Amino acid sequence: MNLPLLIGIIIVYMAIMSWLAYLGNKQTRTAEDYLVAGRRIHPLVMALSYGATFISTSAIIGFGGASALYGFGMLWLAFLNIIVGIFVAFAVFGVRLRKMSSNLGATTFPTLLGERYQSKFITVFSGLMIFLFMPAYTSIVLIGGGRFLQETLKVDFNIGLMLLAIIVGLYVITGGLKAVMYTDAFCALVMTVGMVFLLFSSYSAVGGVINGHEGLSAMRDLVPQALAEQGHRGWTAMPEFGSPLWWTLVSTLIMGVGIGVLAQPQLAMRSMTVTDNRALYRAVLIGGVFMFFMTGTAFMAGPLSNLYFHETQGKISVDVAGGNIDLIMPIFINQIMPEWFLYLFTLTLLSAAISTISSLIHVQGAAFGEDILKTLGVKSAKGSLNLSKIGVLIGVVAAVILAYILPGSVIAQATAFWFGICAAGFLPALIGALYWRNATRAGAAASIVTGFAVSIFGFLFLHQKEAAAIGLSKALFGKETLLPYPWTHVDPLFYAFPIAAVVFVTVSWLTRASIAPVREQIQRSFAGLGGSVSAESREAGKM
Repeated sequence: MNLPLLIGIIIVYMAIMSWLAYLGNKQTRTAEDYLVAGRRIHPLVMALSYGATFISTSAIIGFGGASALYGFGMLWLAFLNIIVGIFVAFAVFGVRLRKMSSNLGATTFPTLLGERYQSKFITVFSGLMIFLFMPAYTSIVLIGGGRFLQETLKVDFNIGLMLLAIIVGLYVITGGLKAVMYTDAFCALVMTVGMVFLLFSSYSAVGGVINGHEGLSAMRDLVPQALAEQGHRGWTAMPEFGSPLWWTLVSTLIMGVGIGVLAQPQLAMRSMTVTDNRALYRAVLIGGVFMFFMTGTAFMAGPLSNLYFHETQGKISVDVAGGNIDLIMPIFINQIMPEWFLYLFTLTLLSAAISTISSLIHVQGAAFGEDILKTLGVKSAKGSLNLSKIGVLIGVVAAVILAYILPGSVIAQATAFWFGICAAGFLPALIGALYWRNATRAGAAASIVTGFAVSIFGFLFLHQKEAAAIGLSKALFGKETLLPYPWTHVDPLFYAFPIAAVVFVTVSWLTRASIAPVREQIQRSFAGLGGSVSAESREAGKM
């Protein structure tokens, strides 16, 4: 690789990113500008920013590597990403999120929930969960970017990781969400070009679509014995129904991320940045096409890498990567691509890392400054905006520390962990906030606490991968998990979300009399969304 040329290309790329960040900073004058981009973002920019935030190095490197292990079954996640992550998120949830956040003057995800339910506890607790647990997700995006730089530029992993963290921290602190979204949109364009080339190059490397799929199907007998015993039936077939591998693929990777996307604070905020519903509808097509090339490409190239490595080295992907699936895609890309493409794809991975990390760090900073400290009455001489910037610094440091602590092959699993606990903790209360006028403050608070508590309990004491790694169950009870199979492989989302939903409905019904005093607030929340507080609510207030 011509390193001086690559460095020159990166300098030009960073100059463009810096100019966009400067534009964002120049247009950032108020807290609303910093937190929700002034609610005047163009739908094209919003859709590309949303997609770039959603699709990180976690999707390309981590989930691409996971698909190399599990096979084409991962494409179900690409399907959910388009249907749920784009269509439902924009056209169903997004239109109500945009209007309700505007009605309530909410500029963050926790503030929206807190204002809707008139609860400081919900705002602070939600902000605290984001501030405490989101660094785990941020760190694995850093790891993905660092691993690619390690394989492509042959730089030390630690140096690559620190460079990414410093660059992102500077963008977010100076420009707020406008700078983040402008740079995200540019990153999305670079990512699209890179992934389109990768899709066609991957199939070309294995002899085309038909030869590639037939050759991969014929490799079924090469599945390692340990994987076959867990239900692996080849890279072009789903794992055996009900097997350990099936539960991991379906409950954790597909459903955890595919459903959890609706409750992602950094993604939900994007709907608050546009001026009207038409902008959200227009963003659906753009976002859908982008998502197809991002996730579809990664989940097709991953399995095909097994055929390529078998034909060229006589090994399957996981063996070539030395057992670390996070290295499969970097190695595959570096071997099949011409030198000029590696330059482009280096920018693609940088874009994926920077766009997602910047959004995550921005949300963590807002959670610290706006949702926690400002709600609790803590003030700064320079206002809550200054507190948010302090939160950004803390978030960056926390993510870097975790990136050094976490083990290998962790990217996909850690992503599913974050998406899963968000779905269990936030989704019932969010759906209630947007659609159910009889939902109560007590019901929402109980649901959020229950969802997070059950999820975390599941990861600590039931789900084998995390429980064994953390070791708390072993230390307290003398065994890695408290329940036998299949609970050891069922993602906590599968039971935490239903439990949280039942708690939400039950407690709301039991406390329905509490709706009467806040009827005007409910009416204000739903202004422009149709309907009114039900007769049942009014009667409850007379009881």
